[in-house]
Amino acid sequence: MIALVMRAVDPGSILQTAFGFWSSKVLLTAVEFELFTVLGDRRMTAEELGVALQLHPRGTYDFFDALVAMKFLDRDGDGPDGRYYNTAEGLLYLDRKSPRYVGGILTMLNARLFRFWHDLPEALRTGRPQNEVKHGTKGIFEELYSDSGKLEQFLWAMCGLSRINFEALAEKFDFSRYRTLCDVGGATGLLCIEVAKRHPGLRECITFDLPPVAPVAEKHIAEVGLAGRVRTASGDFFVDPLPKADVITMGMILHDWNLEKKKQLIRAAYDALPEGGAFIVVEALIDNARRENVQGLLMSLNMLIEFGDAFDYSAADFEGWCREVGFQRFETIHLAGPSSAAIAYK
Repeated sequence: MIALVMRAVDPGSILQTAFGFWSSKVLLTAVEFELFTVLGDRRMTAEELGVALQLHPRGTYDFFDALVAMKFLDRDGDGPDGRYYNTAEGLLYLDRKSPRYVGGILTMLNARLFRFWHDLPEALRTGRPQNEVKHGTKGIFEELYSDSGKLEQFLWAMCGLSRINFEALAEKFDFSRYRTLCDVGGATGLLCIEVAKRHPGLRECITFDLPPVAPVAEKHIAEVGLAGRVRTASGDFFVDPLPKADVITMGMILHDWNLEKKKQLIRAAYDALPEGGAFIVVEALIDNARRENVQGLLMSLNMLIEFGDAFDYSAADFEGWCREVGFQRFETIHLAGPSSAAIAYK
């Protein structure tokens, strides 16, 4: 019986996951080298592409062909005459010239989180963050807010990660019942912009964040011609009252904090809403049974590595916290991939 079971069970998924960091590092390195941007809409041989990226000949075929095998590149022909080119996904999401570029977050994964995740065992044993703070330097947010260039780069990286979810929220949630919106922790103003573009009935959209963020958001708002309907407001959401609005949104904000601060932000949102108003959070919500949303659970481990006591949560968790402050009705809308919007109505 044991022999039959051994023959029937395939260890492939175990080995694929165990070796997964190999694939991850190949993709992250390709983004670091701006391979997809260098290719653009061209087709290049391994020799041509290797020279353009200043690579040693030993690794070029293995590197490029691994990307082909992983479906991140494609190739016409074989051998030295084969010509590599971007897939449709690579051209859309990994070419820096594309407006839908998501490589910024991949760059951050490569530069920071890849090495910090090496210390996951220590995080699990101690409950303490494993990022820059562990090594005696400034935390990520402290470092970013002291350097306007790094701050803008980070904000645009997060913008690429969030765009698909914010577009889906603008399409799937019925904003027609409301006239004002405030996005808390609004960064570049992307959520407000996407909602304002699709819902002309919204009279005012406010993107609320710390003062150093305002110039980045204002530039973005002006570039898309929405300065008349989208504006910035500055403040600290743990210190200052949130701007009053019919809808309060938080995109990947609540998961950055421990339970006490999560509840403080939920109370602040409740206080800023009128009766009938909606509080919307956009996250990689963990499924209520905690069995399916792998990305949500891994994101929660990432919050451990970044902040220690911060964590991701389920729609049921969100509903429970919101009921404590007086929210009455709840729903969840799937957005894209592992992400959903959890909505609480006052």
